[in-house]
Amino acid sequence: MKIVIMVALAFVLDFLLGDPHSWPHPIKLIGRLIGWLTKKFNKPEYSVRKRKMLGVLTWLITVGGSGLVVALIMWIASINDYLYMIVGTYLCYTCLSARQLAIEAEKIMKSLKDNDLDKARRQVGMIVGRDTDQLSAEGVTKATIETVAENTSDGVIAPLFFLVIGGPVLGMMYKAINTLDSMIGYRNEKYRAFGEFSAKVDDLANYIPARITWVLLIISSWLLHDDTREAIAVGERDREKHLSPNSAFSEAVVAGALHLQLGGPHYYFGQLMKKPYIGNDHLVVAANWHLRRTITMLYMSSVLGLVIFELIRLLIVWE
Repeated sequence: MKIVIMVALAFVLDFLLGDPHSWPHPIKLIGRLIGWLTKKFNKPEYSVRKRKMLGVLTWLITVGGSGLVVALIMWIASINDYLYMIVGTYLCYTCLSARQLAIEAEKIMKSLKDNDLDKARRQVGMIVGRDTDQLSAEGVTKATIETVAENTSDGVIAPLFFLVIGGPVLGMMYKAINTLDSMIGYRNEKYRAFGEFSAKVDDLANYIPARITWVLLIISSWLLHDDTREAIAVGERDREKHLSPNSAFSEAVVAGALHLQLGGPHYYFGQLMKKPYIGNDHLVVAANWHLRRTITMLYMSSVLGLVIFELIRLLIVWE
């Protein structure tokens, strides 16, 4: 029961506060640890085999360490029920990012509305991995829609899934897995060997949440009176059109629901990466209202996910 209450309170806190940059945040510490380990272990003079082994060690230190530290914190906090709930709620809150994702997207929307394309490019560059300095206004909009759609799973539904199962310990371990993938899980020359294990484990960890998100977004499209029929059709057809086995699930539903064509070739670190298109070409120009609708779908699916996960947890506990 305590986990149900902590996750619910954390969800509300995320929607109210977002992620103030000045606040202490364990994910920032995890990121610094990964950065330090990467500098220490991922050296070009090392063999591919050695870099792979050190990549596994980096994963073990980061994910195992995150779980152990949070477990220790929760054990210490258990001396008092109120302290336990406060600490646990805060740690759960730091695993969620729905509101902050929406805030960053809204900043980009405002810059585009003000016709400040350079600023919008810089802002979207903070939340996507691709090169953004040459993107058109529509390219910026589509990149933002794609990252909001993808992070509906990675940033909200997946953390909720693991938090409801295992509280702040499992939730923080998932965030460590996800942060590793976002920092070193690239397929370029620098990270291919070192980040291979982290990328594969992230794919595994997100396998079920991505498919749950797919269903939740389809339900959201119906509740919001978008084109649910096309959301299902495109979601079914294009859900695996991505190098990651999970990323296209949410993007495909959003593309279908909003009659957009997402994906396609993009530049990463100056290199062109050819990716398949997701969605049908309706000759619709992606605009701010499409992005606003994607944010609404993010919120709707997040609430649905919370309610469903919490109800299942309660049923299991009561039984």
